[in-house]
This record gives sequence, C-alpha cells and structure tokens, in this order.
Amino acid sequence: MNLRASSPTLLVVDDEPSNLESLERIFAREGLAVLTAPDGKEGLEVLRKRRVDVLLTDLMMPGVSGVDLLKAARQISPETEVVLMTAYGTVETAVEAMREGAYDFITKPLKRAHVVRVVEKALEKQSLLVENRTLRAQLEAARRRPIVGQSLAMRRTHEMVQQAAPSVATVLLLGESGTGKELLARQIHELSPRAGRPFVPVNCAAIPEGILEGELFGYEKGAFTGAVQRRDGRFAHADGGTLFLDEIGEIPLQVQVKLLRVLQEGEIERLGGKSQKIDIRLVAATNKDLRKAVSAGQFREDLYYRLNVIAVNVPPLRDRRDDVPLLVDHFLQRFREKNQKAVTGCTRAALDAMCAYDWPGNVRELENAIERAVVLTKSSAIEPDDLPREVLGAPPQAGGSRRALTFEIGTPLEEIELRVIHETLHHTRGDKRLAAQLLGIATRTIYRKLDRTEGDRAEAEDEPAELGLDGATEAQVASKDRA
Repeated sequence: MNLRASSPTLLVVDDEPSNLESLERIFAREGLAVLTAPDGKEGLEVLRKRRVDVLLTDLMMPGVSGVDLLKAARQISPETEVVLMTAYGTVETAVEAMREGAYDFITKPLKRAHVVRVVEKALEKQSLLVENRTLRAQLEAARRRPIVGQSLAMRRTHEMVQQAAPSVATVLLLGESGTGKELLARQIHELSPRAGRPFVPVNCAAIPEGILEGELFGYEKGAFTGAVQRRDGRFAHADGGTLFLDEIGEIPLQVQVKLLRVLQEGEIERLGGKSQKIDIRLVAATNKDLRKAVSAGQFREDLYYRLNVIAVNVPPLRDRRDDVPLLVDHFLQRFREKNQKAVTGCTRAALDAMCAYDWPGNVRELENAIERAVVLTKSSAIEPDDLPREVLGAPPQAGGSRRALTFEIGTPLEEIELRVIHETLHHTRGDKRLAAQLLGIATRTIYRKLDRTEGDRAEAEDEPAELGLDGATEAQVASKDRA
C-alpha cells in the first residue's frame, strides 16, 4: 500500500471482537494508524475527536448502526471515505447506503486481500480529494495576488497591504493613475475577514458632482425631483464588506462632511431619510497630494487625518523597471489567449525598448501597449515596430507629450483648452484619468468640458445656418466679403 508522508488513519468499527482484532492486525501491518471501536456509539465519539481518512464499519450493529455512522461522517468529516461490511442477506441495504455516500461495501466472511484492496482505493480517493482542495486553495491564493511584481518597491507595498488587510483600519492608497490601486484595494478586501462579502468600487471623479451624494448615501422617495422611489446608495451595498473610493480627492466639500460622519459615527443618512448604522471597511485612493489640497482649502483636514490611518504608497512603473519583463509576460499570456494569437514572446530589442521607457501611464499603459502589439504583430514574437511610437523613442519627460501644438493669435481660449485636452487624450489613448493627471486638472473638468462640447455641437446641428455678427447667415457674410 502506497502511504503518504504521514500514515493515513483508519477507523474500524465492529461489534464482533474477533473481526475487530483481526482487522486491526491486518492494517497495522500495512502501515496505517488504526483506531478501533466495539460499537457504533464509541465509533461516533472517535469521529468527533479524531481525524479519520477511512471509516471501515459493520453495517448491522445494535444502537448506532453503520448507516448512522455514515450519515454522521458526512456531517462531521465530509472528506472521510466510508466502507461498509455486510452479510450476504443485507447487500440491498449496503447498496442503498452507497447512495447515501458510502465509497464501497464488502461482504462477509472477509477476505484479507479484498478488504485491503478496497481500503487502499478508498484512501487513494480521499488523497485526491485533499490534493484537489489544496490546489483550489493555491489557485484562490493566486487569484488574491493580482498585482504582478517582485521588485523591492512592490515587495514593500505588498508587505504593507498584507499587514493592513486583516485589520479594520482605513487604508489610503497613494499613487499615480494606472499603478493598480484598485487591484490593491481588492487584495486588501480578499485578505481581510470581510472576504466573501461585497466589494463595492466607486470612481468619485466619474460621477457628476450633483448626483454623487445620492449615489453614495442613497435617497428616499420624493427627496428631490425625479426621486420616484427609495434607493440604496453604495454605502448600503457595501454593508458588511469593503467600500473603495477611488479619486477621493475629487469629492466636493459637502460630501466630505457626510463621509467624515460615516467614519466617526459608523452611520449614514439617506437624502430625505433618517440615519442608519452601517458596517463597512473603507479603502480610499488618490493621485493627488491631499496635504496641498488641505492647504488650498479643497479638502477637509479632519477628513484627511481620518483617511490617512494607514497610507500605502503605490510606486510608478518607472520606479520598478525590474517588473516590466514580468508584466510583459503576464499580459502576453492574457491577450494571446483572448485574441487567439500564437504570440510566444517578444524580441530582445522590443523588451529593451519597453524597459527603457518611462511609462507615464504606468501599468495600464503597458497593458494597452501589449494588447495592441499582440493584435497587430505578424510574427510569433513582438517586434519593436509592433509597439507604439512613443515607446521606441527616448524616454519621455515626466507628464509631458511629444506633440507640439501651435495656435494662431486670437484663437479663443476655450478652443485652445479643448484642443489640448483632445491631443492629451490621444496620447493617453482615451484614459481621462491619466490625461487629467498630465494636464494637472481634475478628471471631472475633462468630463465637463467634453460634455459641453457635445451639447454645443448638437445645438449647432439643429440650426439651419450659423449667424454672423449682424444677424446675416454665414453664406451672406461670405458674399459681402467677395463683393
């Protein structure tokens, strides 16, 4: 019999002393740790106190029968395999017991070779179940470590996260856009006692200022025009779990007051409603310097100290260049499977270019570059020409764009702002948060200006012609100019 590092435990239960002694001797010689019980009642006590890999029990016993032990084993130790011993006259009962979860049954009189073989197979099955459980645990652990990186900077960040996660303390993640702050927030949740409860992410910058309070705290029916029914907010959705407030530096001051109350009192108040207790763990993130925001009167000082209980600095990719090859390999595997492309790797020249680049958009920019390269490459390995042009040049200046914009004297300031925003969005491939960081403005400002442009365009399309200064149409003005 093939044994594991520690000898498996077999529990033998039989009310016939001769059978009990004989089976104990047989399996002790096979190298098993053998426990015995002269009746079902004592067998049940052993099951409750000891770990048992295989239970070998007589089916027909007074009091607690073999079927009773089977049902108890399913409740007490679901991984324990049960083998029943029965006389010829009770085979039908044994088959019925197998439907209840027994592994197998053996008919009496027992034959040594047969009983050893059946118990051995039961142990093999039990061992596979344990191995399966271990593998699932390892996969789950891997899922809970979504951040790829072995650099010293990332190891320090991971250590902070692992220390902070089991606590109930508020965590503030500090770092540039695209560094993986939301992934770290999820990791904090998964490593905490709240794992399995809701994880609710909120991008504060992407929600218009006028509805942010209602989205976070909820509202009662009739609280404002359009509130036709009661609605729970994100805090209520996260009750018992973790709420992640990304871009927390963008929330307006009146919402900051209510957030401070949540952290101090552990309760929320719906718009138009009463206060209610809430149990959440708050994780916040920002790419802004909140100290400067406090000095400028844009962020409450008391809220800042409430949030800054445990501050975790998330390093930019340029400060963890050792992780670039690992990230490239990680994204390659993901996107070649997603796009069904047989891309096995990248050339040394392409990898050198990626390691030399500063990645102002951090890991998100690298991810986008790899997906683009996987889709566009015509070979089995990513070449330098498959990468975005900016990656192949000299490292860019921090926060700067390579494209130079020129404007004629007299160009309206609003038009200049919009062109700068559009060119920056082109550089960041549509990432508004990164564009806002590069321009030094709030993400909400970009949303507002773009929305205003779309509204102006729609109004222009509704009018038959654009009016000149004196009320004439554009065509009439042009005709006068020619005259």
